[in-house]
Amino acid sequence: MQTKQTLVALVENKPGVLNRVASLFRRRNFNIDSLTVGRTESPERSRMTIVVDAGADQVAKHLYKLVNVIQVENVSTVPNVSRDLALIKVHVDADTRGQVIQLCDIFRAHIVDTSSRAMIVEVTGDEEKINSMVEMLRPLGILEMVRTGVVAMARGDDVLAPPDYETRRPASNGHRASVL
Repeated sequence: MQTKQTLVALVENKPGVLNRVASLFRRRNFNIDSLTVGRTESPERSRMTIVVDAGADQVAKHLYKLVNVIQVENVSTVPNVSRDLALIKVHVDADTRGQVIQLCDIFRAHIVDTSSRAMIVEVTGDEEKINSMVEMLRPLGILEMVRTGVVAMARGDDVLAPPDYETRRPASNGHRASVL
């Protein structure tokens, strides 16, 4: 069994960057298990979290060849925090409503919408937790589901930031701080 590896890429926040990254995967015949893109603390940069089945080091080398890629880190090799989010619309009736509420308590999920015949459950956590929640809800009747994909960040003081970041980051005492 191949283990999944997670890459985090800091990229310029410009039109077409996501398309170039996806095209790179297509051309190289790499399979993407999960790809998420989001804003960062800077409006000039976006952050991509890419989960691949294998070959993360090779993928990283190819990513660095793209002009809009600033930095890439394989967070699989360091202690990290990763999360996924799912919204799951499940069928409920008078008999099953209590079961859904109980499952939400067990999985620390939240009911974000309810009607007489359906509930929308929001659950966050690692992929295993989300998958387990889905399997527990499946017999009740999942009507619809959407997942964000994995986002990840290295634990501790390790910061994914461009090389000039340390000269611009303010310290709490007003002096310039360096990345730890």
